[in-house]
Amino acid sequence: MEQKNYQRTTVTAALPYANGGVHIGHLAGVYVPADIYVRYLRLKKQPVMFVGGSDEHGVPITIRARKEGITPQDVVDRYHEMIRNSFEDFGISFDVYSRTTSKTHHKFASDFFRKLYDDGKLKEVTTQQLYDEEAHQFLADRYVTGECPYCHNEGAYGDQCEKCGHDLSPTELINPKSTISGSTPVLRDTKNWYLPLNDYQEWLKEWILEGHKEWRSNVYGQCKSWLDMDLQPRAMTRDLDWGIPVPVEGADGKVLYVWFDAPIGYISNTKELCEMDPDRWGTWQQWWQDDNTRLVHFIGKDNIVFHCIIFPVMMKAHGGYIMPDNVPANEFLNLEDNKISTSRNWAVWLHEYLIDFPGKQDVLRYVLTANAPETKDNNFTWRDFQERNNSELVAIYGNFVNRALQLTKKYFGGVVPACGELTDVDREALQEMSTVKERIEQLLDQFKFREAQREAMNLARLGNKYITDGEPWKLWKQVDAALVAEAQKRRDDGTLTPAALKKQQEANAQLCQASEVAARVATILNVSLQMVANLSIAFDPFLPFSSNKLRKMIDRMSYTWDELGGAQLLPEGKMLMEPQLLFEKIEDDAIQAQLDRLERIRKENEAAQYKAEPVKPVVSFDDFEKLDIRVGRVLTCEKVKKSKKLLQFSIDDGSGTPRTILSGIAQWWEPEQLVGKDVLFIANFEPRKIMGIESQGMILSAVDHDGSLAVTSLLREVKPGSQVG
Repeated sequence: MEQKNYQRTTVTAALPYANGGVHIGHLAGVYVPADIYVRYLRLKKQPVMFVGGSDEHGVPITIRARKEGITPQDVVDRYHEMIRNSFEDFGISFDVYSRTTSKTHHKFASDFFRKLYDDGKLKEVTTQQLYDEEAHQFLADRYVTGECPYCHNEGAYGDQCEKCGHDLSPTELINPKSTISGSTPVLRDTKNWYLPLNDYQEWLKEWILEGHKEWRSNVYGQCKSWLDMDLQPRAMTRDLDWGIPVPVEGADGKVLYVWFDAPIGYISNTKELCEMDPDRWGTWQQWWQDDNTRLVHFIGKDNIVFHCIIFPVMMKAHGGYIMPDNVPANEFLNLEDNKISTSRNWAVWLHEYLIDFPGKQDVLRYVLTANAPETKDNNFTWRDFQERNNSELVAIYGNFVNRALQLTKKYFGGVVPACGELTDVDREALQEMSTVKERIEQLLDQFKFREAQREAMNLARLGNKYITDGEPWKLWKQVDAALVAEAQKRRDDGTLTPAALKKQQEANAQLCQASEVAARVATILNVSLQMVANLSIAFDPFLPFSSNKLRKMIDRMSYTWDELGGAQLLPEGKMLMEPQLLFEKIEDDAIQAQLDRLERIRKENEAAQYKAEPVKPVVSFDDFEKLDIRVGRVLTCEKVKKSKKLLQFSIDDGSGTPRTILSGIAQWWEPEQLVGKDVLFIANFEPRKIMGIESQGMILSAVDHDGSLAVTSLLREVKPGSQVG
């Protein structure tokens, strides 16, 4: 597609649902990449608006409110505040962060729907929907549970089975029940308004499949999959009492579908911002209806169909709106090889992270970007988090910055020394540094944030290697001790008066003139400091907190993107501030605490999901008495060769002759753990050969909820051969 030079860019980030907090999956999938891109555009001095907000309508919010005995407004008020604070804490730099319960949004979304209705762009359709006769209301998908027709999970929801993942409709469920009253719902006619997506199918094919082949493969592929099928009309209204009322006569008890209402929130939030500060932002129409504006949506893969098909059709049907130029959707981030789940608390919540790792927002931003699920699902592990912090942020980036600043303080009193004659090594380093802007820029323009951050870290690697190879600390030992002593006498006590600074500069100049070795040290540190200044720009979109901290240390608080790669960002004679560590090592105990927390959560989830098997059919006491269950003491136990499951027991059964029994419990027990233990076994089973060994009975084990086997034992010791009855 031909590239166009736009005057401004509107960037949106998916509206988080206000019925829970924000976790690392949200941050990695949407908000960190969006923030990186916006910060990059701002550094380039390009007009950009970053739009966010809370999505506050829909069924899950009403379910939570009902469960907690509060109103839906109480729910969204609580989580809107929590979400907004989390974004601020992690430097997600929205220009506006509003909400879909605002008056501005209600009116804007209502007017938008009404225009489509008045223009004949919506179709009125009567369908049958499940109705709760006890609660006197139609049931949204999530208010219906039943047996999944595919995997027969008895707790499937009316929109999806969370066990097998199949999308469902409530009428597909076997034995559906209302989650409100517990009663069996009935089918009743209801009227809703549909957006005829099929009428726009050919336009969508041309716009996306022909016009946007540059989109990410996962986005383009999902769109193509939808468009290769016949699109169907989709309901834009719902039978609910929480949401924006449908602005049409005869629509009592109906609200706008949350996926109609939510994306319009991008526009209404823009309108709010423009009305608050029109001198700075102009009109909302400039950001949404001007062909000189570029629109970019940052979302997760579960929202692709809404942002690439449904929302564009809504805007096309309305008329006057620009279409998204790109939708760089990410895939999902897993946590320790398992899918992140808010309902199971299998997540790293942002507000909890900062309690355990205060001041380490950039560490998480760095690791999430390094593992960004840009075109396929990826995984977050706490060990990788620790390794990347310690071996990359601390050992490479932080180490280089600290050495450059500390050596400058030690040898030149914290003043940027003069750059002398350059060697081939210096020129090579400066040449490579000069290309970093182009490399990072190309990647960011293609939304390849993971690779772009890697290039920024490569600049730190370059600096680390340059100062290590130069060994200025060794060279300094060769400087004449008398010259050093004389220069030290003339150095100031650290106050930054003009006279003191001049005195400091004169001492440095004399020292460098008097010694070629000192001049070489000065050149190495000057080049190193220029790299440090460049790193504060290169990492700014990715690590805003540490970049700001670094700029304070070099006393240069503002840079532009165009300055990246420059070899004279810090002038000779500039006094630097006191060096500080940019990053700190993360110890094993901090990581183990996180792993222990997840293990507790895993066990709690398994216990909560466990459901005992149904009791087997009743048997008579006479049948039970036919079993001869006895106590046996394990004399020896060993693994059966060529078998992963079997253990071979030699058991004292009280007869004087050891009994051999095979048991398939090797997966859960080491043989030496069982020697000397008293176990229960069935003594009168007919012997049978297993892998050539005759087994003379069965050891009794209990099957735990996770499928593991626990060998039965006794509360006190009894003689081998004792009967159970």
